Amino acid sequence: MAELKEAEATQLHQEDVDRKGCDGGNASSTGDQVTKQETENDLAADNDVKPSTTTIERHISIQTTLDGLESLVDLNGAGRKACPLCPEEKFKACYSHKLRRHLQNLHWKVFVEFEGQKMCICHLPCRNLKPSLSGDQASGRHVAHYHCVVCSVTIARKTDMVSHLKRHINKGETEASYSGSSDTTCEEPAPSGQAFEIMKELGTNVQLLPNYTTVQKSDTYFNRKMKSNRQLVFCSLAVLAEERNPVECLDAFGATGITGLQWAKHLRSSVRVTITDINETCVKMIRENCELNNIRVDTGSRGPRGPEGVGSDADGSPIAAVEVAKMDANVIMHLRPFDYIHLDPFGTAVNYLDAAFRNVRNLGIVSVTSTDTSSLYSKYPNVTLRHYGCNIVRTEYYKELAARMVVTSVARAAARCNKGIEVLLAVALEHFVLVVVRVLRGPTQADESVKKMRNLVHCQWCEERVFLKHSNMVDDTLPCTCHGSLPGKTAVQLGPIWSGSLFNIGFLRRMLVAAVKHSMDDIQPLIKTLICESECTTLKALVHGPSVLTNQVECGVVIKTLQSGEESADQSGKRKSGEDSGNILKKLKSDASLEHPPFYYSIHRHSIRGMNMPKLNKFLQYLTEAGFRVARTHFDPTGVRTDARLEQFKAVLTKYSVPTNTSAATSTSQTSGRVEGVA
Repeated sequence: MAELKEAEATQLHQEDVDRKGCDGGNASSTGDQVTKQETENDLAADNDVKPSTTTIERHISIQTTLDGLESLVDLNGAGRKACPLCPEEKFKACYSHKLRRHLQNLHWKVFVEFEGQKMCICHLPCRNLKPSLSGDQASGRHVAHYHCVVCSVTIARKTDMVSHLKRHINKGETEASYSGSSDTTCEEPAPSGQAFEIMKELGTNVQLLPNYTTVQKSDTYFNRKMKSNRQLVFCSLAVLAEERNPVECLDAFGATGITGLQWAKHLRSSVRVTITDINETCVKMIRENCELNNIRVDTGSRGPRGPEGVGSDADGSPIAAVEVAKMDANVIMHLRPFDYIHLDPFGTAVNYLDAAFRNVRNLGIVSVTSTDTSSLYSKYPNVTLRHYGCNIVRTEYYKELAARMVVTSVARAAARCNKGIEVLLAVALEHFVLVVVRVLRGPTQADESVKKMRNLVHCQWCEERVFLKHSNMVDDTLPCTCHGSLPGKTAVQLGPIWSGSLFNIGFLRRMLVAAVKHSMDDIQPLIKTLICESECTTLKALVHGPSVLTNQVECGVVIKTLQSGEESADQSGKRKSGEDSGNILKKLKSDASLEHPPFYYSIHRHSIRGMNMPKLNKFLQYLTEAGFRVARTHFDPTGVRTDARLEQFKAVLTKYSVPTNTSAATSTSQTSGRVEGVA
């Protein structure tokens, strides 16, 4: 009897599918697909040949747009029509206006999206019947489900489907198992035989292999969210190119080569770019990207590489030259000297700092990008202690604490090579921490840098903090009274971390000029914020123009170009040294600003319960009127950098905060007054 019922159910399902398949067989039977696939596999096995490489057609519940879902049935025709994703017993045939609402509200509204494909919920009998309470499967009901866009498996719950797709992404399985529709982006075959995607950033084209966002499954990893990092690095190199020409620069972790190619394409003969990577696939991809951007690839010889053979886009000759080498980053930095070194490994960069400072030239620049935010942002303090040698806890100023820890590691590595550093830029955003430093050669400079690494005393109750002076005791160091009024100990000792300045105003202003010159509109607001933060001012009137490149006096700081094009090199192309190097160092010191106050306070962290805080810009104005230096910070959108102590900060905040019930009481009194007037 059960077999008879199952046969009848199968026959009814087949008739239902035949009635719905009016659009050229889009809703073909799942059983026919499985039978056809099994037949092909059996034939392939019998004939001892490779199985067919044709991909399976996607299920009708997977669409890219709502119009595609509605096109499964003729909604413009007359008469009643059945839903293409529901059996007859669940949703009876109805008119077009009701069927359209059914498709939108039941199927389309709860879709799961993956790479532009929407997996709508399906009620067809694609899965086995769910048994009834009596255990009879034939009298059970069909379960609503989703069809996976990657492996075609059916999953009932939406949350389970989302987790299932995340496992596909972690494994690098992002290609669909069905033939793509006409509206998907077509990929072209790369010279290496693999499919790639063309991406353009800052006028530079790079080709990306599939799964380029998954580090474990792709050698040529590329992160679109690091665009601001690449632009900041580019601007810092452009400033150095104004001081010396040509600049020997190294992109130690090439991957796709996007960073080094941007340097070569926009700075042309001012730089001599070397891109290295240890992976053979990355090296091949970098060379292909050079051809894509009309850039000549030089061999690994150390001969002079000048502008010979470099032309313009119009004549078809290469516009620049880049040296591409398959070599470990530590090895090439030990073997060759550079003026500019960019380190951007996956994770921490502490393993490459010693090699970077070994051969970097005097007054050169080293930029370090750290993406191990889990350890830098105090999520794993044991990893932080192991990599950076710092004791930290989670604080309200954890991002600036992370930037100062990276600077400390850089200063230690430079001091081991008898070199000091001057911090030009330190940025900590959501995905990375970027530190750009200038190298000052000599043991005296190294000693000065080491003296700026100090311990920090932090109160875990009120978030007050102060740098611990050398040979001072911890007791009675903090200005707050929490240690006396609260039971137990509230202060912890953090560090050692960098206690000096994190910005150089003159360098940042020249970076802004470079950003304007190369049309980097996305990064200009961030650089302006950094300039105001370094000056500890709220003024945002910044002047750009040709006059900035020569001489400018603003906020008491004289900004000059260190060397003009005629002074940077003599007739033989050799750089000047001796007294000229000393003059450059003096000019560098003239560019340095008054040190900004360390760390910042979050206005939300110190808000008073039951009180309405003033607007942030108004509060900055109140602090300025009270006689304090004040500025906003890029580390925290609600942070305030000021030289006021926490007690003074809270006093101003309390003075200008309004109780929350004041507005309600005012409205009530006004209403009662009106009532009395009417009476």
